[in-house]
Amino acid sequence: MKKVILLLLIAFVSFGTKVFSQDKKDDKQVKVIIHTDYGDMTAVLYNETPQHRDNFVKLIKEGWYNGSPFHRVIEGFMIQGGQNADGRLDPGYTVPAEFVPGKFHKKGALAAARMPDQVNPEKASSGSQFYIVQGKVLSEQELNMMAARYNLNYTTEEIDAYTTVGGTPHLDGNYTVFGEVIDGFDVIDAIASVNTDRSNKPLKPVTMTIEIVEE
Repeated sequence: MKKVILLLLIAFVSFGTKVFSQDKKDDKQVKVIIHTDYGDMTAVLYNETPQHRDNFVKLIKEGWYNGSPFHRVIEGFMIQGGQNADGRLDPGYTVPAEFVPGKFHKKGALAAARMPDQVNPEKASSGSQFYIVQGKVLSEQELNMMAARYNLNYTTEEIDAYTTVGGTPHLDGNYTVFGEVIDGFDVIDAIASVNTDRSNKPLKPVTMTIEIVEE
């Protein structure tokens, strides 16, 4: 009887070890570097948005973003890119929305662009278009007004972020945030400040190349 109990205990410990190891592996995030004319930005991709993460990794490996331009830049809002260097706007497909609580539009958020609700009620993301949030710092009063206007409830973490580093809180729940910049915030500011034409396109091209540094 003691032998049976011991075997069961060993089996349980072994199973627990395997599960723990798998969890540790799942916690590891893909890290990428976005090389630009104004410096590098290091970002991590969220495991909680696996379809967007895997699609972004696929495109990077295919070289889709090599020489890709930031074609829409709005200071105090965001910098957007994602079309292929040869002019293709996207690869011809969309990615289903992945809205995750706690993944929000703070400064440095990496999010997927998409077509408007009128033609895209499911809020599906573009296959390659993305933007990086610059945003601005808001007061608690401004944030409360925005929450009432857009019917949003901000968590303590979100309030702290939006009132210190800033962001674009009105986009929450409408666009998938699938990663965040962890280094190179000055590069976001530098690109956001370039001169643009009336369509918000930089007068002097700003290009990027993205590489995976940890997977």
